[in-house]
Amino acid sequence: MYRPLVCQGGNELTTRRKTFVLVLMIAALLANAAPVSAVPASKLAQARTVKSQIDALDHKVELAAERYNEASARHSKLLAQKRTASAKFTKVKNRMGVVQEHLNTRANSMYREGPIGFAGVLLGAESFEEFATTWDVLQGLNADDADAVAELKVLRAQAKKARAEVTAKERAAATQVRVMRANKVSIEQQLASRKAKLRGLESQIAALEAAEEAARSRYTGRGFAREGNWRPASSAIGGSIVEIAKTRLGAPYRWAASGPYSFDCSGFTMWVYRQKGVSLPHSSRAQINSGQRVSRGNLEPGDLVFFGSPIHHVGIYVGGGMYIHAPHTGDVVKISSLNRSDYAGACRP
Repeated sequence: MYRPLVCQGGNELTTRRKTFVLVLMIAALLANAAPVSAVPASKLAQARTVKSQIDALDHKVELAAERYNEASARHSKLLAQKRTASAKFTKVKNRMGVVQEHLNTRANSMYREGPIGFAGVLLGAESFEEFATTWDVLQGLNADDADAVAELKVLRAQAKKARAEVTAKERAAATQVRVMRANKVSIEQQLASRKAKLRGLESQIAALEAAEEAARSRYTGRGFAREGNWRPASSAIGGSIVEIAKTRLGAPYRWAASGPYSFDCSGFTMWVYRQKGVSLPHSSRAQINSGQRVSRGNLEPGDLVFFGSPIHHVGIYVGGGMYIHAPHTGDVVKISSLNRSDYAGACRP
């Protein structure tokens, strides 16, 4: 299990020490991976081909994971709606029982007394005042009966509607479960294919990935060593979001996971923002609509940055042309260069 970059006692590492640790992590990765220049040309060509195939699989897994997360969110929402509809149906049904029992009692009483019962009550009055009072009472009873009958009709209609809503939510939820299962199977098949393709080429591909990341960092002119010079967030929440995100550095990627020890991309950003009381959906496509849109030139630490068309990846901007994210299967939460060709936009929750 990974250990967050936090000292015992809860005190966070200083920026200088964080930078040093990150540099050591990268150095260790490069030390364990075979240098690109030391790999035979044939092996390197094979690794490049396989890496291209793995990148394509990772892209498909991200898309399938997004569909799974979205279906899971819809499923949870539908179940909540079903519970609401069921509670409404139960309430209406209970009220129907009360009204029906009242009408049954009145019907039994009228059957036993017959029409003469009412007349007898009226004719038994000994004064006009008593007659008038009795008449008013009987009229009130008839009005109550009529109201009860009308209410019962309304309740029956409401019960029918509520029952239909429960059934509809059940069917819709079942559909989402099927979508989730289909995407789960797709993801597992693609991950198995990824593992098979990677077998025997782990060190070469790790070297290629490290070289590519180093090249992107050089292109921006801002590597990890310059972290102390990054423009700070203009808001307290932006800065604290970045600090919270950095505590998860090294946490493994796992599709559909939302922390605290493993994450997919949108699960990572969702978890980080939840620590500050901000609720985000578990979907990068949905998260881009969870705040004010921000141009690339106005990015600040803490902003969410998105990638892909359709959008299928998200991370948190940390400054200096870098962002922190949960990349893909086989990788861990890390800081990378924002210099990606599939950059799609940003928002500020």
